[in-house]
Amino acid sequence: MKTIKIRRELLEYLLQLARSAYPNEFAGFLREKDGVFEEVLIAPRQYPGRNSVFFDHWMLPLDESIKGTVHSHPSPAFWPSEADLRFFSKFGGVHLIIAWPFTEEDVRAYTSSGEEVFIEVVD
Repeated sequence: MKTIKIRRELLEYLLQLARSAYPNEFAGFLREKDGVFEEVLIAPRQYPGRNSVFFDHWMLPLDESIKGTVHSHPSPAFWPSEADLRFFSKFGGVHLIIAWPFTEEDVRAYTSSGEEVFIEVVD
Protein backbone atom coordinates (compact mmCIF):
# COMPACT_ATOMS: atom_id res chain seq x y z
CA MET A 1 0.00 0.00 0.00
CA LYS A 2 1.29 3.45 -0.90
CA THR A 3 2.17 5.77 2.01
CA ILE A 4 1.89 9.54 2.31
CA LYS A 5 3.34 11.73 5.02
CA ILE A 6 1.54 14.63 6.66
CA ARG A 7 2.71 17.02 9.38
CA ARG A 8 0.85 16.54 12.66
CA GLU A 9 0.24 20.29 12.90
CA LEU A 10 -1.45 20.30 9.47
CA LEU A 11 -3.57 17.24 10.30
CA GLU A 12 -4.76 18.87 13.53
CA TYR A 13 -5.60 22.05 11.61
CA LEU A 14 -7.57 20.08 8.99
CA LEU A 15 -9.54 18.33 11.75
CA GLN A 16 -10.38 21.74 13.23
CA LEU A 17 -11.48 23.04 9.82
CA ALA A 18 -13.80 20.04 9.46
CA ARG A 19 -15.27 20.64 12.92
CA SER A 20 -15.75 24.35 12.18
CA ALA A 21 -17.53 23.68 8.88
CA TYR A 22 -19.87 21.05 10.37
CA PRO A 23 -22.67 20.31 9.45
CA ASN A 24 -21.36 21.37 6.03
CA GLU A 25 -18.36 20.14 4.07
CA PHE A 26 -15.17 22.08 3.48
CA ALA A 27 -12.54 21.63 0.78
CA GLY A 28 -8.88 22.48 0.34
CA PHE A 29 -5.73 21.71 -1.59
CA LEU A 30 -2.65 20.19 0.00
CA ARG A 31 0.85 21.52 -0.57
CA GLU A 32 3.75 19.11 -0.37
CA LYS A 33 7.36 19.93 0.43
CA ASP A 34 10.12 17.32 0.34
CA GLY A 35 7.59 14.47 0.28
CA VAL A 36 5.53 15.72 3.24
CA PHE A 37 2.15 17.48 3.15
CA GLU A 38 2.74 20.68 5.10
CA GLU A 39 0.13 23.28 4.13
CA VAL A 40 -3.46 23.62 3.01
CA LEU A 41 -4.85 26.14 0.57
CA ILE A 42 -8.53 26.64 1.33
CA ALA A 43 -10.63 26.33 -1.81
CA PRO A 44 -11.59 29.83 -3.01
CA ARG A 45 -15.17 31.10 -2.95
CA GLN A 46 -16.60 28.00 -1.31
CA TYR A 47 -20.29 27.21 -1.37
CA PRO A 48 -20.54 24.51 1.30
CA GLY A 49 -23.46 22.19 1.80
CA ARG A 50 -24.29 19.07 3.76
CA ASN A 51 -23.59 16.76 0.81
CA SER A 52 -21.04 18.68 -1.23
CA VAL A 53 -18.92 21.78 -1.49
CA PHE A 54 -18.56 23.84 -4.63
CA PHE A 55 -15.79 26.33 -5.30
CA ASP A 56 -14.39 28.45 -8.10
CA HIS A 57 -11.48 26.34 -9.38
CA TRP A 58 -10.56 29.11 -11.83
CA MET A 59 -9.30 31.10 -8.83
CA LEU A 60 -6.73 28.46 -7.84
CA PRO A 61 -3.12 29.55 -8.26
CA LEU A 62 -0.79 27.74 -10.64
CA ASP A 63 1.15 25.99 -7.91
CA GLU A 64 3.23 22.89 -8.60
CA SER A 65 3.53 22.18 -4.88
CA ILE A 66 -0.19 21.29 -4.72
CA LYS A 67 -0.17 17.49 -4.73
CA GLY A 68 -3.48 16.62 -3.17
CA THR A 69 -6.90 17.64 -1.92
CA VAL A 70 -8.82 17.41 1.32
CA HIS A 71 -12.50 17.60 2.11
CA SER A 72 -14.79 16.66 4.94
CA HIS A 73 -17.83 14.42 5.11
CA PRO A 74 -20.32 15.50 7.80
CA SER A 75 -21.19 11.83 8.29
CA PRO A 76 -19.20 8.79 9.46
CA ALA A 77 -18.73 7.71 5.80
CA PHE A 78 -15.07 8.15 4.90
CA TRP A 79 -15.07 6.22 1.62
CA PRO A 80 -15.22 8.27 -1.60
CA SER A 81 -18.54 8.79 -3.35
CA GLU A 82 -18.94 8.75 -7.14
CA ALA A 83 -18.80 12.57 -7.06
CA ASP A 84 -15.58 12.37 -5.01
CA LEU A 85 -14.00 10.03 -7.56
CA ARG A 86 -14.91 12.43 -10.39
CA PHE A 87 -13.35 15.28 -8.39
CA PHE A 88 -10.22 13.19 -7.65
CA SER A 89 -9.75 12.45 -11.35
CA LYS A 90 -9.62 16.18 -12.17
CA PHE A 91 -6.99 17.10 -9.62
CA GLY A 92 -4.71 14.06 -9.42
CA GLY A 93 -2.45 13.31 -6.48
CA VAL A 94 -3.66 12.12 -3.08
CA HIS A 95 -7.04 12.93 -1.60
CA LEU A 96 -7.92 13.08 2.10
CA ILE A 97 -11.45 12.59 3.37
CA ILE A 98 -12.17 13.58 6.97
CA ALA A 99 -15.36 12.00 8.29
CA TRP A 100 -17.48 12.96 11.29
CA PRO A 101 -16.70 13.05 14.25
CA PHE A 102 -13.42 14.43 12.85
CA THR A 103 -10.76 12.66 14.88
CA GLU A 104 -7.42 11.39 13.60
CA GLU A 105 -8.99 7.93 13.24
CA ASP A 106 -11.61 9.39 10.87
CA VAL A 107 -9.13 10.45 8.18
CA ARG A 108 -8.51 8.37 5.06
CA ALA A 109 -6.34 8.98 2.01
CA TYR A 110 -7.05 7.79 -1.53
CA THR A 111 -5.44 7.83 -4.94
CA SER A 112 -7.23 9.44 -7.88
CA SER A 113 -8.71 6.04 -8.73
CA GLY A 114 -10.07 5.55 -5.19
CA GLU A 115 -7.48 3.13 -3.80
CA GLU A 116 -6.76 3.66 -0.10
CA VAL A 117 -3.35 5.04 0.86
CA PHE A 118 -1.64 4.67 4.27
CA ILE A 119 -1.16 7.95 6.19
CA GLU A 120 2.01 8.49 8.22
CA VAL A 121 1.80 11.42 10.63
CA VAL A 122 5.16 13.12 11.23
CA ASP A 123 6.21 15.81 13.70
